[in-house]
Amino acid sequence: MFYSVIVLICLSFSFTEAQNRVKYCYVCRSRGPLGDCADPFYLNQTTVKDYKGVEATPCPSGWCGKAIEGKEGDPIIATERMCLQRPPTDQEERCAETLYQNKREPLFMCFCRGHLCNHGTLSVNANVNSLSIVLLVSFLYQFLSS
Repeated sequence: MFYSVIVLICLSFSFTEAQNRVKYCYVCRSRGPLGDCADPFYLNQTTVKDYKGVEATPCPSGWCGKAIEGKEGDPIIATERMCLQRPPTDQEERCAETLYQNKREPLFMCFCRGHLCNHGTLSVNANVNSLSIVLLVSFLYQFLSS
């Protein structure tokens, strides 16, 4: 039982260290049906190196983005994945239509925080530190109350 507690503590520290590492974002741009940047996006950290024009790039801000120019049914839809220089001012992950660089057509943009989070639709990642602490506390409570 004592060894289980030690293992859980070590796992908690390894999760903390993993979150402090540099985050990466996918960086690419595709127009129309050609290219590997458009949705559905099938690449991952391992396979991305085999494709020209798509990179997993270190992102100092830890915030990634995805922009879609054009609407479904348009002949040409452009998809761009990027590292954001700065996070949104409210620090919230989200997707929304926005006007960008004085263009007439709105742009659909997603902002996310986390390692390679701009792979597809926005998915808010659970805070691993909080989860590991809750698991550790509940385990210790059960261990000490037995």
